[in-house]
Formats: sequence, structure tokens, C-alpha cells
Amino acid sequence: MIVNILDSKKSILNKFISEIRDVSVQKDSMRFRRNIGRVGEIIAYKISQTLTFEKNTVTTPLGTKIVDTPKNDIVLCSILRAGIPLHDGLLNYFDDAENAFISAYRKQRNDKEFDIEVEYFASPNLDNKTLILADPILATGQSLVAVFEGLKKHGTPKEIHLACVIGATEGIEYVKEHFPADTKLWIGTVDEKLNSHGYIVPGLGDAGDLAFGVKL
Repeated sequence: MIVNILDSKKSILNKFISEIRDVSVQKDSMRFRRNIGRVGEIIAYKISQTLTFEKNTVTTPLGTKIVDTPKNDIVLCSILRAGIPLHDGLLNYFDDAENAFISAYRKQRNDKEFDIEVEYFASPNLDNKTLILADPILATGQSLVAVFEGLKKHGTPKEIHLACVIGATEGIEYVKEHFPADTKLWIGTVDEKLNSHGYIVPGLGDAGDLAFGVKL
């Protein structure tokens, strides 16, 4: 797997990530969602630099111009519900992409152990397409792997990109073991550890709750 950690180079991304971590800023759920979307836009731009391009002739009011434009058939796939703001950011740039949505959540066996339950799939055919799988939090990596296994029945992508806002080193190592070797991971920032409940420390908390409110 090719791992791209975006905050390894200082940019405006650092501001967005600092705000989504900040407990005082997190009280503004609209700003939280917007900042997640902004990270998605930055990731989309980075992914776009790796795509296949073709030359197209554009007619302007004063003549014509040959422009290089992406030719990939892109499918954006997000994990509900936390993935929605990240999906929106990616879709702002890849606005002609097909879309897939999948539910995945932790079902606790006890205080420290859990399984990933995947219940809902809505996906187009993935054969020979560019799959961008978006999940803002890469903690243990189990959700991404469970979703990928479920997507296999919808076809075989030509290439796979994983788009995440924040992750833990342990989760990255886990997805490396379960995705094709040429998969590209694009992640805003990485923390070193998980706590005993599988949450990233210091992390940012529950992205779904922060974006949409606390669930029962």
C-alpha cells in the first residue's frame, strides 16, 4: 500500500485538522462538517494528480483550446453516517462520479471487543473503475476492511484509493494486510496509538456524533 500522510508537509490543511480536534470548536457542528469537507476537497485534489488524463478540445467565445482532463470512471463510496461530510468534499471535486453508500458500525461484544456489522449496500458496478473509499476515522481499520469485502460482489476496481481524515498507525498496518498492494491511502494526519476501546488517542472523538449529534 502507498501511504500518503498529507500533514507531513505544512499547509492550510493543518488549520482544518486543528479545528476538528479542538473541543471548543467542535461545539459548532456546522463548522466541524465543513472542515471535514475541506479535508475531502484537499484529498480529492491530491488524488486527481494520479489519474489518467486525455486531451479534449474546448470551444471558447474566441476560439478553441486543447485541455487535459481526467478520463477515469470514478465511484465514491462512503461509510454511513460519519462519512457523509467527507463524501461531500470529495464530490465537490469529482462531481460527475458515481456514488455508493454503505453502513458499518461497531457491535460491542463486551467493553473492549466488538464486531463490525455491515447491513446496507447501495453501489454501482465497480469493474475497471476507480474506487475512492471514504471513511474519516481509520482507527482499527476493521470497518474499511469489512466494507471492502462487501464491495467485492459489485465488481473489481481498476484502482483503489482510501480517503481518511485521521488514523492510527495500528489501523494503517491492518488495512495494508487486507487491501491490494497498489492501493493508495490518502490521510490527513496520523496518531500513534489506540486506547483499550479501539479509539484513536488523542484523535478527535466520534466523528458521526460531532457532525450530526449524539446517537442513542
